[in-house]
Amino acid sequence: MTPFKLAVAFGALSAASHAMAWDYVLLDTNKPAQNWSITSEQLGLKTDKPFSVSLRTLHGGRQEGVSIVDIDNGTMKLSVVPTRGMNVLQASVGNVRMGWDSPVKEVVNPAFIELNGRGGLGWLEGFNELVTRCGYEWVGHPGIDNGEMLTLHGRAANIPASTVTLHIDEKPPYAISLRGELKEQAFKKVDFSVVTELVTEPGTAHFALNDTLTNNGDYPKEYQALYHSNFSTPFLEQGARFAAPVKQVSPFNDKAKAELADWQTYRGPTKDYDETVYNVVPYADSKGETLTVLHNKAGSLGVSVGFNTQQLPVFSLWKNTDTQGQGYVTGLEPGTSFSYNRRYQRPLNLVPTIAPKASQQFQISYSLLADKGAVDNALKRVSEIQAGRETEVRQAPLVDLTEH
Repeated sequence: MTPFKLAVAFGALSAASHAMAWDYVLLDTNKPAQNWSITSEQLGLKTDKPFSVSLRTLHGGRQEGVSIVDIDNGTMKLSVVPTRGMNVLQASVGNVRMGWDSPVKEVVNPAFIELNGRGGLGWLEGFNELVTRCGYEWVGHPGIDNGEMLTLHGRAANIPASTVTLHIDEKPPYAISLRGELKEQAFKKVDFSVVTELVTEPGTAHFALNDTLTNNGDYPKEYQALYHSNFSTPFLEQGARFAAPVKQVSPFNDKAKAELADWQTYRGPTKDYDETVYNVVPYADSKGETLTVLHNKAGSLGVSVGFNTQQLPVFSLWKNTDTQGQGYVTGLEPGTSFSYNRRYQRPLNLVPTIAPKASQQFQISYSLLADKGAVDNALKRVSEIQAGRETEVRQAPLVDLTEH
């Protein structure tokens, strides 16, 4: 495919960035999918870190027909799944992987998933990604709300992108932007579109998500969003730690309440552990920016997840330190809401409304912290945002889950 140049408003790591870019349509509802690739060399770019982007299609089993976009920015390798809500399947730098090992080994085509199955937990049959979009009509545990059965964490992760486009900035640092549009629509019920964007720059160990939700309907509509960001070894281990500027923390349920004193530290793989979840309200700086960090016991390797609390005001920490085979993983999850069923979150003022034709942005950044210096710098930033302010530790869950 021959590159052609377009003057486009190109949202790079900063949404305000504008640049000339090479522009490609990778997938569209009116064109067949086909394997494709482009490299910095083919574009005539002489960069310190050569990069490439490719599109491939998976075959066999329940991953039949799934499209994968692989981005190698010269330092970090990323895989994005247009067929599954533009989720980020995995990212790696050398032999260090950001992601986890789910019992779900295939990249499951949503056509083979019944979200209403398993009592509303059918979503779990495809859950294995590094970043899984949850929403946007609702998030949280399955259950009845206003007479309607809501399945686990909404539909977004199982909506194939209608269009996928690639943009490569033709000026240094040659930012790479992959965009996809998700349509969450049902007659009489909802008319949402979500323009997703993943941006990375050649030679960096960093990527960002810039998503825009639009209510195309003629009526105000409730929405929720949660970015289920999942990590395992080598960051997660016995003695690993979570750090954030915390205004308030509370246990999700009674099981989490019993371990509240150790909510920021992790166990090694523990048989029959299952999971615990903590509800976090983070502090932010004057612009609403905040940072969360997961690092290994030695503090020599970690990851950070940054977001804006004006867009995503709360955070869930999911600790699933069960056996390796069961899925040894922790989730760092910024959101508009916690993981309770939607009916429990209205009294918490965590079910926002979006006006007709209005849009809402969600911006999240992910970085590999490759050494102790990088971890220390991230922890220093967390401390700066905390700025000595107190953390309220609530002993009781915010919601009484025994009430129906």
